[in-house]
Amino acid sequence: MNLYPIQAGNFKLDGGAMFGVVPKSLWQRTNPADSNNMIDIAARCLLIEDGGRLILIDTGMGDKQSDKFFGYYYLWGDDSLDKSLKANGFHADDITDVFMTHLHFDHCGGSIQWNKDRTGYEPAFKNATFWSNARHWKWATNPNKREKASFLKENLLPMDESGQLKFIKTEDEQVLRNSILGFDIFFADGHTDKQMIPMIHYKDKTICFMADLLPTAGHLPLPFVMGYDTRPLLTLDEKDTFLKMAADQNFYLFLEHDAHNEIITVKHAEKGVRLNETFTCGDIFN
Repeated sequence: MNLYPIQAGNFKLDGGAMFGVVPKSLWQRTNPADSNNMIDIAARCLLIEDGGRLILIDTGMGDKQSDKFFGYYYLWGDDSLDKSLKANGFHADDITDVFMTHLHFDHCGGSIQWNKDRTGYEPAFKNATFWSNARHWKWATNPNKREKASFLKENLLPMDESGQLKFIKTEDEQVLRNSILGFDIFFADGHTDKQMIPMIHYKDKTICFMADLLPTAGHLPLPFVMGYDTRPLLTLDEKDTFLKMAADQNFYLFLEHDAHNEIITVKHAEKGVRLNETFTCGDIFN
């Protein structure tokens, strides 16, 4: 098995929204804001090369929305999904599976693109199976008013219409062991219903793709929960469960949204689970 970080682009989000009720005087210590109160955010995806399979976890925002739409998110840097795939020796047509932790636009937008004459949409990965789960798909395609702006129909409906969409089976247990894609999955319902956190067994390590359960290293304290979460008290409990497990078992936490910290480990401390060490993807994957 080989792992590759795939940079799908960088953007900015409001720091207050990213940290909910936590005062700026606290969160700006780890996530400094600019003059517009915006903080740096990455869309760091992960490519798994395992036998004949190339599994891409999340796909970033994509590029099919309007300039007005992207203007809200202050895009920065020159990373893109295709450019990053090419830099690692791959092409979109090589991807066999696209696993979406959840269907908010900044996690799945790159899965669908304009067709050639821009009259409609098509899968950006024509040879891939797109993986979600039935409960989250229903949640996303019949969205509540709070999340409606994050579930964009142009990102979702073409997956189903293409015939390339399949669902991971969800169980009553919080962790699905050895899923059809070969890794474990931790299900979390606080941010959105049935978000999926991949737990990949790589050499002698467990690499956990943290998605929006732990957006940045600055979100390690339990009360540091995003304003975007639909059930913040549940997020708090899920973070508590996962971070204790991560500290006990020395998991390596791959941070999708932290623009400045790629992988971290955590440890038990007097005030709860806290940062232990930081790593680059090169430190762990090479």
